[in-house]
Amino acid sequence: MSPLQTLRRMHDIAGWPLLLTTFLARLPISMSLIGLLTLVTTTTGSVAAAGAVTGAFALGETVGGPVIARFADRHGQRVPVLATALVDAVLITVLVYAVLAGASAPALIALAAVTGMCMPQIGPMARTRWVVLIRRGGQRGVQRERSLSAAMSVEGVLDEAAFVLGPALVGLLTVAFSPSASVLGAAVLIGLFGSAFALHPTAPPGAPPAPGAEGRIATPALLVLAVPMFCQGLFFGGMSTGVTAFAAGSGYGDLSGLMYAVMGASSAAAGLMMASLPVGLALTVRTRIAAGALFLLTLPLYLDHGAASLAAAVFVLGAAIGPHIVSLFGLIERAAPASRLSQSMAVILSCLILGQALGSTASGVLADAHGHQGAFVLATLGGLVSFAVTALVMRTRWYGPAESGSPSPAALTEPTSEG
Repeated sequence: MSPLQTLRRMHDIAGWPLLLTTFLARLPISMSLIGLLTLVTTTTGSVAAAGAVTGAFALGETVGGPVIARFADRHGQRVPVLATALVDAVLITVLVYAVLAGASAPALIALAAVTGMCMPQIGPMARTRWVVLIRRGGQRGVQRERSLSAAMSVEGVLDEAAFVLGPALVGLLTVAFSPSASVLGAAVLIGLFGSAFALHPTAPPGAPPAPGAEGRIATPALLVLAVPMFCQGLFFGGMSTGVTAFAAGSGYGDLSGLMYAVMGASSAAAGLMMASLPVGLALTVRTRIAAGALFLLTLPLYLDHGAASLAAAVFVLGAAIGPHIVSLFGLIERAAPASRLSQSMAVILSCLILGQALGSTASGVLADAHGHQGAFVLATLGGLVSFAVTALVMRTRWYGPAESGSPSPAALTEPTSEG
């Protein structure tokens, strides 16, 4: 399938309104983090305080996300998404007021953690919704695999677009109004479009928990995916700090946003192209290739670069990001129990968020000591470890296609050899 055919297939499954709603509902995640970082820094004058507040927000989301997703798996998406969207909109507004009112750092950190815990899990639940719609459509065999590949590809592109456009929207609102306006804008978006996503007629009902081993998510097939997803977070943390440090050192601080846009564009295009690959090319093979590319394509970052040549290197590197993320989410769909799909995706996505938070912190120290190339070391390390785990630990037979969406029996036991 071409990228246009991929989008048409998604439109045929549920229509453009769902795609647009899921995109606008996930924008507040990146907007909240960048907006809070800007707001707290400008209000308190302390970058350390701003980092602590945004870190607490991300950690709260890491902890609360799987709990919200589990409730949605059990009782349906409508109630938990609607409740968390409205509550989170209020909490974000309260957090902005607390910052402007000069609340103490511990109070801001605690409030940010609670706000992050209530953030609706739009990405995992949207992916689950597409899987449910495809299953309901009665597709089988090659058609089902192509539709699932299209869904994971498009969702990956929406994540990338939100990752790039969210900070850009924060910058626009900050310049046009104030730093607080960017965070309040995130509150409005999550309240409106989070509610719209919850109330959309495609919201799936809950499912009773599967008995015994069939309902477990602590299986080798799922647990191993946490490592490359965490590594993807390390990669993002290293790249964000490295690009920012390079831009600041070159005297053009605004270059960082442009380079992120360049990387996001190539990542999104490559992610869409994943639906065009032959169905016979196993998802595990795709993941290994993407992880290897993620590692190898970071090596040119250590050459002596000007702005144009680094932008070119970042553009080429972006072509590995989309396929890596899309393939990992495709494997989650294969390995997760049907009754706990949202929770499984939320747990693995939390690993990315955690990796990015830790990566940003560690790469800042490396950048201070060794410049922008020191920060890039974490991006290289993320790609290397992901490739090692997917090549040496991951087993193809754990992720055989299953029409029911449940993992194969092999996924529930510790294997001894490659399938």
